This record gives sequence, structure tokens and C-alpha cells, in this order.
Amino acid sequence: MRFDVITLFPELFAPFQSIGVTRRAFESKAVDVRLWQLRDFADDAYRRVDDRPYGGGPGMVMLVEPLERALQAIHADQAAQGGPRLPVVMFSPAGRPLTQARVQALADSPGAILLCGRYEGVDQRFVDAHVDEEVSLGDYVLSGGELPALTLMDAVARLRPGVLHDAASHQQDSFSDGLLDCPHYSRPEMLAAEADGEGRGVPAVLLSGNHARIARWRREQQLAITARRRPELIEAARARGALSKEDECFLKTLLL
Repeated sequence: MRFDVITLFPELFAPFQSIGVTRRAFESKAVDVRLWQLRDFADDAYRRVDDRPYGGGPGMVMLVEPLERALQAIHADQAAQGGPRLPVVMFSPAGRPLTQARVQALADSPGAILLCGRYEGVDQRFVDAHVDEEVSLGDYVLSGGELPALTLMDAVARLRPGVLHDAASHQQDSFSDGLLDCPHYSRPEMLAAEADGEGRGVPAVLLSGNHARIARWRREQQLAITARRRPELIEAARARGALSKEDECFLKTLLL
């Protein structure tokens, strides 16, 4: 798959592609990232890509013409490589929240063109004509789209085949089945007691060797954590028919 990134700060992306488990995706080109410096598509000596907004007000607005030239160059490069025409994704507080389901869909796709906005925003005429999807990371504002682009690429890269050591690892992540993840424990089996308390041990069920009991304990922990922290996810799972009778019985005990 391929990501073409339109950005004013391509230097932010190089370190990200060379560290951590997801670097395998980028080094192997399982996720091919191509960076496009927007200023290279300006047509004046100052390499200007923004100007004051019509109607007045603070901030600057990204100009249509450099963006369109960048997009044309990307489409031409994609065509020369024999690839499909990829959709344009822009990061915006007005976009739909990024979800694990959307990440999985992107991981199964040929890729996307990621537009990293800056300043007060992007001229709406470019958005109307060329942007296929607007994505938000949450109800807050960042100074640009580079961090959301990095977040999206990281989330997608770890789902690509061969990236994680265990191919099934991501199937246990939060949101993969619509619920939050359960707690996890590792060695030592018992942590030394704190000054005013007892030692902190691993839950006994995880040491039992009974895989059916362990699986049920993990499921119940998922349900309990999700019900406390994100009850709307429980309702969404219920609406999808994703909760078993056993799940529903356990959830009722949480209300007692």
C-alpha cells in the first residue's frame, strides 16, 4: 500500500519511519510513504502557499493552486507506477473521528493521499473539489495535520502482514472487537510489598493453565472496563449483536 503525504514539514516523518516495530512496514515498502513538500509547488520566489482570508479575521489560509499542483503531480506519479488513483484524506477537527474499523479498512486498501493542513485552514474550494474524506483524532485542535498523519500511518502499518511478531497480536487490541482491552501482566509473579501494604500478585486465574477460564476472565475484564469507562461501546456492541448471553449475565452482575 502507499501513502502520499502533502506537508510543509516532511522532516517530521523520517524519524518515525526508522524506529519501533512499524519500521518493518516502511523499510520493506509494505507501507510505501512518499512525501511531497507543498512549497515545491508554489509559483513565486517566496514559495508562498498561504494568504489572508477573505472577510478578514486572524490567521492564514492555505491556497488552492499549490495544493492542486501537488495533487496533480501525485496523481501523475501514481499513474506512472501503475497504481490506482488514491482518495484524498484531510485531517480536520470537523472530520469524522478515526476508529479502529476505519484503520482496518485503510490497512486493507491500496492507500491514500494524506493532506496535512496548517494555519487557519485550507481554502474550502480545494476541499469541495478534491477531498474525499475528513478525519479527526478528537475534539481538540492541533497546529497541523502532521501528527494525525503519523498517527494514522502507525495505526495502519501495524495491521499490515509481517509487521508484528505475532500476526494475531492486533486482534486483542482495544476496539478490535468493539470493546476496550483487558489488563495484562508479566513477570515477576509477585511484586515486593509496598511500605503500607501487601505484595502485588498476578491474578491467580492467569497462573491456572486453564485456557477456557483465562479466556472468560479476560472477556469479563473487557466488559467491566468498557462498561465503566466507555458505556456507549457496550451499547454499540449490543446493537450489533456482539454480546453473548453469558456476556449479558456478567454485565448484570456489575449493576448489583
